[in-house]
Amino acid sequence: MRKINLLLIVQLCLLLPLFAQEPVATQQPDIHAIIKAQGLEKSQVMDIAGWLTDVYGPRLTGSPTLDKATGWAVHQLNDWGLQNVHLDEWGPFGRGWELKHFDMNCEAPMYFPIIAYPKAWSPSTNGTVKGEVVYLNAATEEELAQYKGKLKGKFVMIDTLRVLEEWEKPLAIRLTAEELLDMANAGAPTPRPFRNFNRSGRNFYRVLRDFLYEERPLATIDRSFKGDLGTVFVSGASAKEGNSRDVGAEVLPQVTMSVEHYNRIFRLLAKGIPVTLSMNLQTELSNKDGMEHNIIAEIPGTDLKDEVVMFGGHFDSWHTGTGATDNGAGSAVMMEVARILEETIKESGVQPRRTLRIGLWTGEEQGLLGSKSYVRNHLADTDSLGNLQDVKPEQARISAYYNLDNGTGKIRGVYLQGNDKVAPIFREWLDEFKEMGASTLTLQNTGGTDHLSFHAVGIPGFQFIQDGLSYWSRTHHSNMDNYDHLVPADLKQAATIIATFVWETAQRDEMMPRREMETSEAAGK
Repeated sequence: MRKINLLLIVQLCLLLPLFAQEPVATQQPDIHAIIKAQGLEKSQVMDIAGWLTDVYGPRLTGSPTLDKATGWAVHQLNDWGLQNVHLDEWGPFGRGWELKHFDMNCEAPMYFPIIAYPKAWSPSTNGTVKGEVVYLNAATEEELAQYKGKLKGKFVMIDTLRVLEEWEKPLAIRLTAEELLDMANAGAPTPRPFRNFNRSGRNFYRVLRDFLYEERPLATIDRSFKGDLGTVFVSGASAKEGNSRDVGAEVLPQVTMSVEHYNRIFRLLAKGIPVTLSMNLQTELSNKDGMEHNIIAEIPGTDLKDEVVMFGGHFDSWHTGTGATDNGAGSAVMMEVARILEETIKESGVQPRRTLRIGLWTGEEQGLLGSKSYVRNHLADTDSLGNLQDVKPEQARISAYYNLDNGTGKIRGVYLQGNDKVAPIFREWLDEFKEMGASTLTLQNTGGTDHLSFHAVGIPGFQFIQDGLSYWSRTHHSNMDNYDHLVPADLKQAATIIATFVWETAQRDEMMPRREMETSEAAGK
């Protein structure tokens, strides 16, 4: 009898864990697993990128193509189920510009087609124009004087010859373990002082610009400081006064030529051989009211819905490629993050505690104009130099802002922007992505993109560390910035990691810790 009771007791003990388990239907869903499945196995990021680049690229701020891309993104975000999808107006930006036709050819001493691109906001020519090439070899006002009255009707080359060296290293490079370790060991960044100084006065560049506008050449021609093998890096034209996109601004046609063709013409001129070029440039100005728009959409929160987690990237691009790595990649990833989170909510039945808000910014290429305007209109007052003046109530309700804008490379970690308080939080979140290559945290700052607009007014704003690949050597602001240079696996990885960061930020009991801020008025005192 005693043996039987002992056996029953042992059997009951073995069964207790089974009785203690909750029914499957009531178990908490594995949110991270759902996010990973959506981001890695059911990804739509390359399809999104294809629409933004092949169909709606390039997306120069103020251009009709950007307006079309904006309309497509608004429709897509609505179709996925996001709410409060709307355009956030800012400006005035100035005139829009669109390239309608361009060709440039060498006509003498021999014919060859030239690889070159006009700078944005260059005006049209009167059909095809022809003229000799002059190299403007001057570095002082005295040297400029020898060209007075000699440049009208000519093409003026303003750069020296650039000697090329053949590439012996790969163009696309991923961050090494040693480089990531150096970043992780770097100390806190030096704080930026409040900039109350005046800009420097008149210099030779301004003298040269005034001289060229007096001479009225057919066009000025330069070659960028980097790029070869047919890659051309191009940005915007300069005006005689003010900005080239200002209504009424006087702008000369300005062209950036591939370095190989520039060097060839330079060497011909150095040999005393005259060179004649032809060019047909047709452009169109648009955007009469000068106003532009960011794209905003939300996924509503629940018990902490008045607090917001923001994520985004810039939607605009330059005009020579299709804006793929800069920043179709970041925009496609952030739109994919919004889709992943919507699908995760539907599949799991779990709602975010805080409201999730995506922002796709325009005017970034001209100086973070869209995101700065959003911050000024909704979050905080800043002066003309970006210094914090005063905060608005909504500033305190933004938990964090996450940004992606360094090309197509996979995420390797996060720039903390000197905010050491978030390090243990991000470390825990990154732990599950070590196998994907993302594990580095650095206190250092990184600049040049829209997280700075939020960081400047005290909101925790972060840009992710990414593999550079060929971003700086080939695609950034160049004619080679096209869909073909996007890396699908890297974009999937990035979308998965960012979706997890956004979700975890939304579900925390506390908002993300902030660094201490002071207004410029307080600093002055």
